[in-house]
Amino acid sequence: MIRKLAYAALATGLFFGAAQAQEGMIDALRQPTLGALKGKKVVFVPMSMSFDLPEGWAAIMKKEATRLGYELDIRDANWSTDTGTRALTQAITEKPDLIIVQNFDVASYARTLKKAEDAGIKVVQVNMKSSYQTDAFVGADWYGIGEYAANRMVEQCGKDSGKSGKIALIQGPATAAASVYQLNAITETLKDHSDIEIVSSQTGDWDQSKARGIAQTVIQQHPDLCGIIGFWDAMDAGTGAAIKESGKDIYLITSGGGNKTACQGVENGTFNEVVSYDVEGQGRDLNNTIKVLLQSPEPAGTLKFALYTPNKIISKETMSPTSCWDLDLLKK
Repeated sequence: MIRKLAYAALATGLFFGAAQAQEGMIDALRQPTLGALKGKKVVFVPMSMSFDLPEGWAAIMKKEATRLGYELDIRDANWSTDTGTRALTQAITEKPDLIIVQNFDVASYARTLKKAEDAGIKVVQVNMKSSYQTDAFVGADWYGIGEYAANRMVEQCGKDSGKSGKIALIQGPATAAASVYQLNAITETLKDHSDIEIVSSQTGDWDQSKARGIAQTVIQQHPDLCGIIGFWDAMDAGTGAAIKESGKDIYLITSGGGNKTACQGVENGTFNEVVSYDVEGQGRDLNNTIKVLLQSPEPAGTLKFALYTPNKIISKETMSPTSCWDLDLLKK
């Protein structure tokens, strides 16, 4: 009797197994996931849509929004914190499901971001942090970039190099996250290296012409300058131009989103190294963060997490055909 029951169970299992093989299985998670995203509204407030980073992020986010059926609305701050604050304030009154913001500095939007979360709106900060931590941060590891650049200067300009050990820093705005966190990392990394002397640390304010003028002056004042750490490659095109004009061998490390101009700058000798925080990778991380937060039942301000971009080093030794990205290709 037991043997007959076992045969019957086996036959039943084989029958249902054959039926599943013919008809497949339902993915019970797919439809709830798509339903949680469809029809939602995401507002993106960048510093400006006039340069490569926000353009790249927007191109990548738009594709996913279109694919999954949610709306991406871009409110351009156009290099003005006042305009950006008004855009955020207006968005809060409209109550979108999610706001993505690129901060100008660590302070300007802090209160407004808290107001957004208090109003039940989830907030993602991209690349430039505020002092107020929202649901998520996606972007560059500024401390890691500064630490890497400082260590490279020790190798290039320190006691074992036979060079002067003199270096200069050209920062962005003094209160920008990219400046304050990198500066802290450089200071911490170099505090035990008496062979490295920072002879100048000035703010270039993301301006190519200003960076060029600073570099020209520092090179004149310190003819034996060994290296410069710049804080953004678009600005440091001016720094590199000043180095070329001087005819001196000064090692320039900068950082940026990895646009094709970064690779071109390394190829033509404007930069010795670019630490790329890889806009393509950041776009993927942004899309994943959007999907997680839109699906999460947790209230705004509950989740606090960060996705730091792995650094990609672009130099003549490391450069490959995939080291940099092209905006025209991202938009396709």
